Amino acid sequence: MAEKLKIIPLGGLDEIGKNMTVYEYGGEIIVVDCGMAFPGDDMYGIDSIIPDATYLVKNRARIRGLFITHGHEDHIGAIPYVLKQVNMPIYCTRFTAGLIKLKLDEHGLTKSTKLTTVEPGETVRAGKFNVEFIHVNHSIADSVAFAIHTKMGAVVHTGDFKIDSTPIDGDVIDLARFGELGKEGVLALLADSTNVERSGYTMSESVVGKTFMRQFTGCKDRIIVTTFASNVHRIQQVLDAAAACGRKVAVTGRSMENIMRVSTELGYMHLPKNTLTDINKIKGLPKDKQVIVTTGSQGEEMSALYRMAFSTHKQVEIGAGDKVIISASAIPGNEVTIGRVINELFRKGATVVYDRADMLHVSGHACQEELKIIHALTKPRFFIPLHGEQRMLQIHSQIAQQMGMARNHIAIAENGSVIEITAKTLKINGSVPAGEVFVDGSGVGDVGAVVMRDRKRLAEDGMVVVVLPVSSHDGQLISLPEIITRGFIYVKESEDLMKELQSVAEDAAVGAASSRRRGRDDSDLKGAVKSAVSNYLFKTTKRNPMVIPVVTRL
Repeated sequence: MAEKLKIIPLGGLDEIGKNMTVYEYGGEIIVVDCGMAFPGDDMYGIDSIIPDATYLVKNRARIRGLFITHGHEDHIGAIPYVLKQVNMPIYCTRFTAGLIKLKLDEHGLTKSTKLTTVEPGETVRAGKFNVEFIHVNHSIADSVAFAIHTKMGAVVHTGDFKIDSTPIDGDVIDLARFGELGKEGVLALLADSTNVERSGYTMSESVVGKTFMRQFTGCKDRIIVTTFASNVHRIQQVLDAAAACGRKVAVTGRSMENIMRVSTELGYMHLPKNTLTDINKIKGLPKDKQVIVTTGSQGEEMSALYRMAFSTHKQVEIGAGDKVIISASAIPGNEVTIGRVINELFRKGATVVYDRADMLHVSGHACQEELKIIHALTKPRFFIPLHGEQRMLQIHSQIAQQMGMARNHIAIAENGSVIEITAKTLKINGSVPAGEVFVDGSGVGDVGAVVMRDRKRLAEDGMVVVVLPVSSHDGQLISLPEIITRGFIYVKESEDLMKELQSVAEDAAVGAASSRRRGRDDSDLKGAVKSAVSNYLFKTTKRNPMVIPVVTRL
């Protein structure tokens, strides 16, 4: 019987976000990453989406650890929710651990969770797996790829990465180690596909620092910079540019303050002398001595930049004489919200710098040439593209084929696919549960497809409640039905329609009452009224509101 390694992606395929991959060998399991995704516009009221952990809960006795590549939300955001269902030890680098601790504290899980920090270059033994941490570059500090060693060979799991030869912390991606692994023999490569549609190379993070220097030098305005809070190296470059130009820096926005604290405590950010100051103190300085670093690069409604733009921020009022630098690109789907904030900033008279061409932002993900380098160095027998929508996975597969890999050695899988690898073969064999679990407030998973369908309908067509006063004595209607609507039509201007609705409901109720026995069962009555009112409304208004009949017995 040939030995088998199973790889089961529970998230991150056919989507951007909620990355999570299960590895199974010799009856034991390790999990890589545990991320969340942002809800789409049609997911009313949902805060975030996490992977379905049913498979892990069912096999909890076999799990040997959760390994995290880096501290972005799409890789750590689901940790507290999944840990509440199945406790497992977590292994990650120091900075990632600092960010995970913030989450564990928030959810009261710090005491019950075993969190182990690992330096790049070290290997962790987890049952029959040896997991080696390999340093890579990305848009957050302390990112790693994994070489997962089993008796069958090594699997390289890149996580999110790019190849940056001039990174801010001076630590270049460990390409030599990828090459050594390739020489020893790599059984399978699982690689990031986020930027696979772009040819060439991703620019170095240090390019952005030069842009900041250019924007700061000789500028007479107050400067407000927004970027992803997690991009410690980007914030470092803002601090350095401010210090070089004799400006002070203040920070606003909860996530930005948290990350600044964690990264300075752990030594990932170095504050230039006498540069950082309190947001309330900075206002006393001349405009050309101020820099404010803020959250809100995605136009989020609760963020500091949004509040500044719409004049609800307690400390900062934006106007003429302000230069706002947006050092980020839109996460797909957020273009409209960012546009709204930029328009508002223009309306307030601020100068807004957000042009792609000005090198205000570089991606943290590898483009085609960098991906080819990793393929060439690791020389894998099998390949599984990860982290991407369908077109990205397909394009990544085509690149591997251009580099000489046979199509039957590549698996384009779906979330929940069970990919089985032996020394000679790769095949998808069945699937496990892998869906979306919605987080809404403090409820996790209690909002399902049915509730979402109702919310969608309420949002699009509104609702009509028909109150039917029925005699508890003989089940006949006592008075005319009462019609209450929400989000359907403005009642005061539609009295004719309301009268019509009343009579349609009355006819249906009388018809149902005469045909049924004198029982206590109201379902026939409700059903008759509901279908009569729905049909009438669709005919006359071409709309499909939710119709809710309510029977009151008097």
